[in-house]
Amino acid sequence: MKYLALIFEGFEEEEAMAPFALLRRAGADLTVASTATSVTGSHGFTLANIALINNLNINDYDVLIIPGGAHWKFLYESEMVHKIVLDFYNKNKWLCGICAAPTLYGRLGLLKGKNYTCFTSMNADFGGTYHDDGVVVDGKFITSRSVAYSLEFAYAIIKETMGKSVLDKVWERIYHEK
Repeated sequence: MKYLALIFEGFEEEEAMAPFALLRRAGADLTVASTATSVTGSHGFTLANIALINNLNINDYDVLIIPGGAHWKFLYESEMVHKIVLDFYNKNKWLCGICAAPTLYGRLGLLKGKNYTCFTSMNADFGGTYHDDGVVVDGKFITSRSVAYSLEFAYAIIKETMGKSVLDKVWERIYHEK
């Protein structure tokens, strides 16, 4: 299974880095991509050596991860991001988003009939059922409420896409209490 994470200027660093680091610990084949080879988050931390989206074959990936943060405005306006999200959805691939990111899925009409969560003040009538929980899994959607749930979001992605035994091994390596 191959994982693709999209980040743009203003992404929320913890919502990105906690899942990225834990997925790598789990052995995930993770590509972090953007429209530039370095991207600065909402708190001034810059990630470098980012893959360029235009150089990737999106069909090669099984799981899409989008952190939240101030880049949500770009996510809403970007036809390229919409195309990628809709491609994953139409091919019944995993869509994972935390904080503001699930609202993109909602705006694209993908949360109709789904259970989900997102940053509370950004919730709108997306046609699904909002849950005031840290992480919600419904089918191939993994959504998370906010930066406070970054680790739980990562754990859910690992458990749902790689299995509980892989998550248990990660927990053992980081001394997580089960």
